[in-house]
Amino acid sequence: MIKVFKYRLYPTKKQAGFLVFQLEGHRYLYNQALAQRKELYQQSGKGIGYSLQATALLPKLRKENEQLAFCNYSSLQQTLRRLDKAFKAFFARIKSGEKAGPPRFKSAERFNTISYATLGDGCQIKENRLYLQNVGCIKVKWHRSIKGKVKTLSITRRNGKWYVSFAVECDPEPLPKIGKEVGIDLGLKAFVATSDGQQIEAPKYLRKSEKKLVKAQKRLSRRQKGSSRRRKAGVLLAKKHEEVANQRLDFCHKVAYCLVKAYDGFAVETLKVKAMVQNKYLSKSISDASWGMFLLILKGKAESAGRWYREVPSNGTSQRCSGCGEIVKKSLAVRTHNCPHCGLVLDRDQNAALNILKRAWTGPSALASKFEVSPRSCRL
Repeated sequence: MIKVFKYRLYPTKKQAGFLVFQLEGHRYLYNQALAQRKELYQQSGKGIGYSLQATALLPKLRKENEQLAFCNYSSLQQTLRRLDKAFKAFFARIKSGEKAGPPRFKSAERFNTISYATLGDGCQIKENRLYLQNVGCIKVKWHRSIKGKVKTLSITRRNGKWYVSFAVECDPEPLPKIGKEVGIDLGLKAFVATSDGQQIEAPKYLRKSEKKLVKAQKRLSRRQKGSSRRRKAGVLLAKKHEEVANQRLDFCHKVAYCLVKAYDGFAVETLKVKAMVQNKYLSKSISDASWGMFLLILKGKAESAGRWYREVPSNGTSQRCSGCGEIVKKSLAVRTHNCPHCGLVLDRDQNAALNILKRAWTGPSALASKFEVSPRSCRL
């Protein structure tokens, strides 16, 4: 399996300048390759793939542009692969009937990543620092050790900070069996509701930070376009959004960690988050909940720990009685499931979680003992 290890970089002022210089080179290559694809398609109706651009366009541009000559060759190939991957994803969405636009040209603000094909080709770890070709040895905050074989690595700039991410191939590390399986229902009031009656409240980080974000946005809108004060206001707003995003990510990791330690298997509902956020009344709350990110993290941790993870269709899980299977219609405002057929009364979300577990049920399942989960109590 592939895991990502991310670390903060602390380049010197000179090294940061070299990194920005290389970023601009990669951005130039990306935009030139995109322009070539568009021009060829308009002229002949045919496309061009990675192989031709890597063997013809890249050597030509590298001779003409000093920024490209300064960059590692294989990392430039990775940028061309990135564009090729974007086009393949675009055509796949079109083929599936989705409304999609083609890859766009990147501005300096929207191009912030350089990728390296493998450790040892233009990049390596030297004396506890990260060496990059034509940049030097950069100080790294190693907050945990890398376990496994490094496949690729990426250098990313985010709000003036630099990070390195290692994509590592590693073996699962199974945890001891618990003998308990669980169904999970995701919601807006209760972030997670389990089939054994436990609930984890949604932290609502965006709602709590909304006043600060609005204030920062107003400050940005009052600044004159192109001024240094506007750039500073933009950085401040981006940092506020980054803080909210980091809070969500931290919470999702901690909740997933606690669940993986407590259960042997997970049944979750298949959610179409993109379609759900089209609801103008609930879109902000759904985005704030970060269901998609949580399920992705839970799946990764479950696989790493040797737990099973299954997604089941979500239709009817809230309306169907988990006791007798009859349909009991209720609106979103009704929070208690009260079945007139079998007399079952329990929380609406727990009823849904039980139905989800039944749809993925593969064997005997014991109810788990109570455990507390909160942003403070879930410590990694």
